[in-house]
This record gives sequence, C-alpha cells and structure tokens, in this order.
Amino acid sequence: MRAILVLVSPAATLVEALEPLRSDPSHAAVLLDIDGTLAPIVRHADDAHVPEATRTLLIEISKRYGVVGCVSGRRAHAARGIVSIGSIAYIGNHGSELLRPGSTRVEIDPEVAAWGERVRAFAARVYGSEHQRLRVRTEDKHVIAAFHWRGAPDEQAAAAAVREIAARAEEEGFAVHWGRKVLEVRPPVPLDKGLGVTALLSAPSGAGAVAGHLFTAALYVGDDTTDLDAFRALRELERAGVLGSAVCAAVSSEEAPLELVREADLTIDGTSGVRGLLEALL
Repeated sequence: MRAILVLVSPAATLVEALEPLRSDPSHAAVLLDIDGTLAPIVRHADDAHVPEATRTLLIEISKRYGVVGCVSGRRAHAARGIVSIGSIAYIGNHGSELLRPGSTRVEIDPEVAAWGERVRAFAARVYGSEHQRLRVRTEDKHVIAAFHWRGAPDEQAAAAAVREIAARAEEEGFAVHWGRKVLEVRPPVPLDKGLGVTALLSAPSGAGAVAGHLFTAALYVGDDTTDLDAFRALRELERAGVLGSAVCAAVSSEEAPLELVREADLTIDGTSGVRGLLEALL
C-alpha cells in the first residue's frame, strides 16, 4: 500500500521512501517537472528560474545517478535554458520533444510536428484585441499554443474568454488541455509527459540492464495534472518489467490537483521541499 509522506516527517522516513534509488544510484533515474517543482510558479512564465541552491543539488545528483531529466510543458531548449545544466536530459512540449544529455538536436515526434502550422494558424486567428485588453498572454510552443491568464487584472473575465477559445479549438478538431491558469491547444494525437518518460527510459544511453530491468528504480516529481501521465507511465514500465520500482512524488500547493496527491507515493511541501528531497537523494 502506498503511504502518503510529508516532508516535515522525520528525515529517515523520506530516506526510506527513496531507498530503491539510493541503493543503486548508477542504475536509477531521477525525473522532475520544472515549473512549480524545481522553479517557483511566477506570474509571467518568462520570469521563471531555478534557484541556485536547487540547481547545485541537481548537478551533484546528475553525477551520481544513471539518468537525470527534466520534464516540462515548455519546449526542450527553453527548459534547458531555465535549468542551465547541459549534462542531463530534457523532455519538452509535454512529451513530444526529447533532448538527450549533451545533445543539441531535439528529437520530435513526427506525427505531432505535422500539426505545428495548423496550431499556430489557429492561435493567430482566435487571439484578438479583447484578449489583449483582458491581458490574456499567448505562448507559441511550435506545436502547442498556450493562453495564460495568471495575474490578469480580472482573472475571471480572462478565464471566460479563454474558455471560448477552448470551445472553438474543440469545434475545429484540436485537443485542449487545462493547466494552472493556462489553456493549451494541442494536436489531436497522443501527447503527454508519460510518452516522453517512456521514450527516455525504454532506450537509455549508457545504462545497462540490471536484474532483468533497464533501471532498478525511477523517481518522478511533479505538481500539476500533466504530471499524472508521468506517474502512470512509470507504473506501467514497472508492470512491464522495464523498471524495477517506481517512486512518484507530488509537490503540494494551494493549486495542486487532489488526484495527483492521491496517486503519489509521497507528498512534499513546495519547491523548498523539493530541495529537501534532492538532498535526501545524495
């Protein structure tokens, strides 16, 4: 039975939860969301940054663990720019992009890439002066169009305007996904963080099989609904024998979805709690 642990519990309890990774770090994977997990949530996405204390811990973990990766709704190169560590992997655009450690070439799912022009054309067509007045902000993620309203003067009115965009997107055959005060208009093809996690862990670079598994253990840490797909992907890899054991951690906040907490093995308190978790891995 999964236990819900809180970071304010004794340190030994957290260490025990992470023992599957700590016992064989060279054959373990550490995967983390960025916004709301490594980087505090900010009003404007472009202002996000990973605190230096967190970044320093992540560098040390990357030297000890077999695979370390950041999994983000941002594009892979943008994610690397925020974290500023070139020796780890980046899964971007909710699983459609993979930037392997040390590489400059992003691997993109061709089925998703084919929709890029249509998504951008839709975003340009539906976003108008009223959205600008309401301070709805757009974000071009190549194959995903995002509409943010966090920090708008009237968030309720801005959210209502974004809901109208969502309705039009669905009418025109696009997929829509809601996050923390953001709407994403996506291609109507399989696209989630779980697919990116599976791609990274199913064909690792430099990590040999151990006791019949490609990895003895993997940890995923996230704070939003999109991270549920990564949780479930780890569970499936565990059932398939690709992964020895999975550890899923939810980052708590006022906006954290209850379902994420329910499916987690442990719950940690905000981005400061994530630093505590990283320290426990060392």
